[in-house]
Amino acid sequence: MAEAEDAVFDKLMAMVGDRGPFQKRFNYLFNVGQIIFASMAYMNIILALSVPDHHCYVPGRETTNYSLEEWKSIVLPKDTDNRGMEVFSSCKMYNITGVDVQHLWQNTTKAEEVFNETISCTHGYIYDKQWYERTAVTQQDWVCDKDLYVTNTFVFNRVGECFGTFIFGQLGDTIGRRIIYYMSMMLTISGRLLSIVTSSSFLMFSIASILGSCAANTAFQSPLIIAMETSNVEARAHIAMMQCVGWTAGLCIMPMVFWWVRDWVWLIALTTLPYGIFALFPKYMIESPRWLANRRRYGDCAKQLNRIAKINGKDVEITEKLLVQMLPATSEETVYGLASLFSSWRLAKNACLLVISWSICCIVYLSIILNISRMGGNPFVNFLWQSFIELPASVIGQKMGDIIGRRYTNVVGFLLAALGCIPVIFMVKNTELDFYATAFTVFVKFAITINFFAVNLQSMETYPTCLRQTGISISAIIANSLGVLGPYIVYLGTNFDARYPFIIMGLMLIFGAAASLFLPETLYEKLPETLQEAQEFGANQPFWFYPRAPPKDSQPQSEEDGKVDDVTEKLNQPQFQP
Repeated sequence: MAEAEDAVFDKLMAMVGDRGPFQKRFNYLFNVGQIIFASMAYMNIILALSVPDHHCYVPGRETTNYSLEEWKSIVLPKDTDNRGMEVFSSCKMYNITGVDVQHLWQNTTKAEEVFNETISCTHGYIYDKQWYERTAVTQQDWVCDKDLYVTNTFVFNRVGECFGTFIFGQLGDTIGRRIIYYMSMMLTISGRLLSIVTSSSFLMFSIASILGSCAANTAFQSPLIIAMETSNVEARAHIAMMQCVGWTAGLCIMPMVFWWVRDWVWLIALTTLPYGIFALFPKYMIESPRWLANRRRYGDCAKQLNRIAKINGKDVEITEKLLVQMLPATSEETVYGLASLFSSWRLAKNACLLVISWSICCIVYLSIILNISRMGGNPFVNFLWQSFIELPASVIGQKMGDIIGRRYTNVVGFLLAALGCIPVIFMVKNTELDFYATAFTVFVKFAITINFFAVNLQSMETYPTCLRQTGISISAIIANSLGVLGPYIVYLGTNFDARYPFIIMGLMLIFGAAASLFLPETLYEKLPETLQEAQEFGANQPFWFYPRAPPKDSQPQSEEDGKVDDVTEKLNQPQFQP
C-alpha cells in the first residue's frame, strides 16, 4: 500500500531528523532568501510597464513665453477621463498648421472655437516624470494607439505561465525537483534580462517576458515541495508561512528600488541579477529523498538521507539495501490522470468548485496588483502597502482555517473582499478620496490573500493522494488561463470608467462565496488517500457543517504502524547491515 510506504518513509525521515538544523538552513536559504529575489524577478515586469500621465508633444512653445499649462490649453483638446473629469487629451492634439498661436492667446479666443480638426500625436509624447524617469512604456511610446501593448504583454505572460506550469510541473515529477529549480531560475533571469535589450521590438519583448514568467511557479514550488517532503507534518504549515514572508518581503523591497532608481532598466537589473546568487549554493539544494524513493533510486535516496542525518547530528546510517527491504515496489491504484477527476459526481463537483475558487482568486489578485499602480497618489507606496498586507493576511488565514475551518474561511474571505469593493466604487472617481479608495483596495487585497491561503489548503486536503499534484496543477493552470481577464478588466477601468473593475470583481467575489459553501470541510477530516475515498469525501457532512476536533482516543495499532515500528527496530540495531 502506498499509504504504508508513506508511513514508513515518514519514520525514516524522523530518524535522520525532520525538524533540525538541515531543515532550518534549507528553509531560511531557499524558502525565504531565495523567494525574496524570485518574487522580485517575477513581478518586476509589472512595475517596468507602468504608464505615467502623458500628452502630445506639440512643437512651437520654445518660440513663445507660454507656460506649459498655457500651451496645453491652446494646442490640446479636452477629454473626459476614466473618473469623469475633464482633462487635457492624452492622445490628441489640435492641428495648428497655419495658425498664429501667439495672436490666438493674446486675444483670449477659445482654442476649440478656432481649430476644427484634431489629430493624433504626430511629434511624440511628453511624459510626467514626477515618479518615473523612464519606463518601458515611455521608452517605446506604448500609449494611445499602442496602449493595448501593455495589456497584451500581461496576457501573454499568463498564457506562458499556464504552459510553463503544465510542462515544468510534469517534469518536476519526472526528472526531479532539484534540476527543475535550476532550470526555472535560469529561465526567469534570462527572460528578464533579454527584455531589456529587446524592448525596441514588441514581438521580441513579448517573447522575452514570456520566457521570464513561464517557469516562475516552479521556481517557488520546487523548494517548497522539497521542504515539505523532508519535514514532519506539524512543520508544513510553518514552511508555507516562511514562503509567504519571503514573497511579501520581495514585493515590499521592489517598489522601493524603483523609487530609488526611477528607471526600468536599472529596476530589472537590480531585482533580477541577485537572484542568480542562489545558483552558487548547489550543495545546499538537495534532491527530495522521498521523490528518489518513489522513483526507486534507493542509492541516491540513501545518500540524501545520510546527508540530512549528518547535518542534523543524527548517528544513523541508511543503506540502499535497507531501503530496498523497507520500501519494496508496491502495486498502486490505477488512475487515469485528469480523467479520474471526473470519475464520480462528487469528485467532479469538488474539482470544479476548487477551480472556480482558484480562478476568482487569481483574477482578482492580478487585477488589484495592476490596478493599484494606476490609481492616484504615490504608486510606489501604493504597491508597498498592498504587498505588505499579504503577510498579516496569510497569518490570519492560517488561524481562521484552524479555528472555523477551510470552507468558512474561504467564504468569509470572498465576502470581505466583495464588501471592500463597494466603497471603492463610490470613491474612485473623486480625486480627493484617493487615499481612502487606495486603503479599501488594499483591504480587498488583504481579503483575497486569505482566500488564496484557504483554497490552497482545501485543494491539498480534498484531492486524493494519487491525484493531489495533478488536481492542484490543473486548478493552477485553469486559474492562470482565466487570469488573462485581469489585465482586460484593468484596461476597462483605465480607458473607460474607473469603477468598472471593482463592479466586476465585486460580482465575481459574491459568486465565489456562494460556490465555496458547497465545498466539503477538510479540517479534522481524514485526508482521502484513494480515488474511492475522494469520491465519497464529504458525503456525510450536512450543509451547515461546523468542524470539531475529534476526541483523542487511543487507536489500535494498524499493519502500517507495525511496519513503521519495524523500521525503528532495525535502525536502532548497532551497525545494522541488512
